[in-house]
Amino acid sequence: MRDVKKVLEMRSQNYSQRQISVSLKISRDTIRKIFNVADDKKVCWSSVKDLSESDVQNLLFEQETKINLSIKQPDFDYIHKELLKPGTTIKLLWEEYVDDCRSIKSPFYQYSYFCERYRDYVKKHNLTMHINHKPGDKMMVDWNGTRMYVYDRYTGEAIPAYLFEATLPFSMYSYVQACPSMKINDWVDCHIQAYRYFGGVTRILIPDNLKVGIIQNKKYEDPILNKSYQEMADYYDTTIIPTRVRKPKDKAAVEGAVGDCTVAIVGKLRNRKFFSFEDLNKAIIKELDNFNNRPFQKKEGSRKSVYLDEELPFMKALPEQPFELSVWKRAKVQLNYHISIEKMNYSVPYEYVGNYVDVKVTKRTVTVYYKMNQICTHDRLYGRINQYSTNESHMPENHQKFQWNKDRFMKWAASIGDNTSILVSKLFDRYKVEEQAYKGCMSLLKLSDKYGKTRLENACQLALDHISQPGYKNIKMILQSNQDLKDKNDNVQSECDMHAFVRGKDYYGGKNNG
Repeated sequence: MRDVKKVLEMRSQNYSQRQISVSLKISRDTIRKIFNVADDKKVCWSSVKDLSESDVQNLLFEQETKINLSIKQPDFDYIHKELLKPGTTIKLLWEEYVDDCRSIKSPFYQYSYFCERYRDYVKKHNLTMHINHKPGDKMMVDWNGTRMYVYDRYTGEAIPAYLFEATLPFSMYSYVQACPSMKINDWVDCHIQAYRYFGGVTRILIPDNLKVGIIQNKKYEDPILNKSYQEMADYYDTTIIPTRVRKPKDKAAVEGAVGDCTVAIVGKLRNRKFFSFEDLNKAIIKELDNFNNRPFQKKEGSRKSVYLDEELPFMKALPEQPFELSVWKRAKVQLNYHISIEKMNYSVPYEYVGNYVDVKVTKRTVTVYYKMNQICTHDRLYGRINQYSTNESHMPENHQKFQWNKDRFMKWAASIGDNTSILVSKLFDRYKVEEQAYKGCMSLLKLSDKYGKTRLENACQLALDHISQPGYKNIKMILQSNQDLKDKNDNVQSECDMHAFVRGKDYYGGKNNG
């Protein structure tokens, strides 16, 4: 029960129900019920001004009365915890509180007074208001405009170190890392290390509109993201929502933390000299831990304590293995059913010969896609160049008809000439693995389609006579410059000189020989 006597007093002073409601912070519905009961029982201010509050309530509201004027107090412990959950607002919790009060026919606090009481509760218990940001909901990232430097130990050259920063706006827990560049490899790696440092993943990732991550972000269209950046977000089950163009307040938390970190880290390390990024990042982490553990000035705890106590339980779990950065390439499927990626060869189903495919390359795997559909995958090859990873299932049923091997190339060369056969044989002898010679042999023998078998045979002979290890490029150059034809013309001229009829000196003797 609350202020029934005061309501009657203000009524006697001709205050309206609205004015009484605003002044006493009691719902107008409750005031109207007090007015109605007082009228029914013919109770006025003059008859109750000498009574206590409890006596007035007993006079107006007897035990059998169904009206309950005992205002149900909100459970602010429960409300504070519920506000931590995504999608929960103070307005929603007030509406639920009102429904509970109406179900038991009890008066309730209006929204403005409800919010005021909640702010008093937060202040009294030295808590943090959790209305704008939810725990584990967002991670804001950006490059710090301040640079540090790593020095070459021998030349003394100063190498710029760009500072990446990630901040959780709920607890203001931050992460900083120095990188040699602002390219996609370093950008994605910084996110991976930030998630590892935090020990969890947020629901939303908010970057700026930097070109390395956001290709396009138009006002009324979905943003177009860098493919590797999108893959990283999908792997960690987070959603990238870039800020609006030229709206830095969309990630105000990280913008503010940038200045704090600049003082706490860059300022502390300004007089130290580092000779590797590893050493620099170790020093940064040490100062970063001090920064995150520093007590707040106007409330209890620190960034780290708020994170551990209130935010970490709401973070998504990290995957068992960290994300592997991938690089996308485009390749054409050759006649031998292989594609060449970084000087290594990987087989593709024979149906795709002659088509271009997209290739996703990570540290461990090579995955091939055709029109966004995955068609095969291989373990990535390392070491000696021009190795082959071949899957027999990629070959057709009629294996001999489509499979290229040494015998087939030798038969093709023999159909052109002996010199061509010798040169193709030399190409096979040059490599340890037979498949390595396929591309060169194919290119060489296909020259017969353009220049004819005779010219190719002559070019091979000329190359064998003058070059110790002739190959496709040598033969092609001979044919393009017509050296095989010049050599033939020179031979014809020499034969003519050997059999020429030459008139003797007596023939040119003058008048005496007339």
